[in-house]
Amino acid sequence: MTSAPDLAIVGAGPAGLAAAIEGARLGLAVALYDEQPEPGGQIFRAAESVAAGKGAPLAAFGADYAEGPQLVARFRASPAAAGYMPRTTIWLLDRQRTLGHVQDGKARMLRPKRVLIATGAQERPVPLPGWTTPGVMTVGAAQGLMKSAGQVPEPPFALCGSGPLLYQFAAQLVAAGERRFTVLDTTPKGRWARALPFLPGALRDTDLLLKGLGLMQKVRMAGVPVLRHVRDVAVHGNGRVEHVTFRHGNHLGELPVQLLLLHQGVVPNVSLSLSVPLRHVWDAAQRCFRPALDAWGNSDVAGIAVAGDGGGIGGWQAATAQGELAALEAAHALGRIERAERDRQAAPIRARLKTALAARGLIDTLYAPPPLAALADATIVCRCEEVTAGQVRAAIAMGDTNPNAVKSRTRAGMGPCQGRMCGLTVSELVAHARGLPPDAAGTYRLRPPIKPLPVAVLADLDTSAVEEEEDAT
Repeated sequence: MTSAPDLAIVGAGPAGLAAAIEGARLGLAVALYDEQPEPGGQIFRAAESVAAGKGAPLAAFGADYAEGPQLVARFRASPAAAGYMPRTTIWLLDRQRTLGHVQDGKARMLRPKRVLIATGAQERPVPLPGWTTPGVMTVGAAQGLMKSAGQVPEPPFALCGSGPLLYQFAAQLVAAGERRFTVLDTTPKGRWARALPFLPGALRDTDLLLKGLGLMQKVRMAGVPVLRHVRDVAVHGNGRVEHVTFRHGNHLGELPVQLLLLHQGVVPNVSLSLSVPLRHVWDAAQRCFRPALDAWGNSDVAGIAVAGDGGGIGGWQAATAQGELAALEAAHALGRIERAERDRQAAPIRARLKTALAARGLIDTLYAPPPLAALADATIVCRCEEVTAGQVRAAIAMGDTNPNAVKSRTRAGMGPCQGRMCGLTVSELVAHARGLPPDAAGTYRLRPPIKPLPVAVLADLDTSAVEEEEDAT
């Protein structure tokens, strides 16, 4: 696609795919950009390859994952597929909707009429003693390897943390034939009691509740050791992980492992939306920042919307509904359908969305992440620059009253990930030290390029698409 599209979508996960399909149905010229070689996002990573018999068996990933090949097939059959751009990195988006991307080593810029950010979620960083030791990675990363390459971890290893993905991946490992691992569940005691008031609402989606209970039962029936209410986890090893220590009840436990997979839920991937910047708010239930959006996904910047987990964690079913709603809004904003028709078509989608979000209160309460204010001073916060919690606290004590000031003094957030791994932690440390809510403390300002780019690529930057549109207007 050489001309600027009506709707440019960043991210080919459930929200992006659904928006592309719906946008094309409504007559919009759609471009869909994604870094991966196949559509599907993290939840449906490599869905086409797995369905074709490559990697691990499709059945190992469960009924939800089986929906992925169907969604991708619908996209492939849609006119939107003509605008699909895999292996493409988005490095710039500004408030004038200027979109910079790199594909095949060539950088280009264009200005679509509408932009939809559908970048999904990222795993919440889990800073704990020794988490930067080789041999420690996230559950999501291991699951991605299993989906894309059929790789199953070699024992001895352990899954450690809290949240639905912990048991989902454990059940997938069992289905793939691996049972020689341990689950260290860090969900504190008393969480079920706190979550019970949300149970009546969650019963509107009984399938989801039964699915979650079924995953836990499958893991236990397979004989996988599950230690609940684990706390004070620390990683030990000389050059790589060798064992993990933790407290279980009144006892200090030790587990020999060569691989530790951490997980503490997911948070919106806000790198692109912060770099625009869009206005963000603190989500107290999910303990993260997310873009401030209206019911159609519109942000505070005209022509830029967000759909899916990048706007607040809701799961893939909610993401597809939000993608469709964002496409309807784009079609209305561009004069393709009237307001009444937009609202008529949106009504059943909103009903699906309500059901998909019915259990959110229970899940958010049950698996709320632990506060980060109690991190030991020696714990590394910023992996890229090896900045510790103690160094962050020292910067705050010297008068750095916001995360950007801490960043300037300590270099936390200046590495290749640009704060993806330390941003939330630094914000919470600043907020706690100043006695403020995290939204008052704020978060990092991001500047393009939001992904590392070779200087030679930028030197050859083609801005003709943007210039042509400016001439036309």
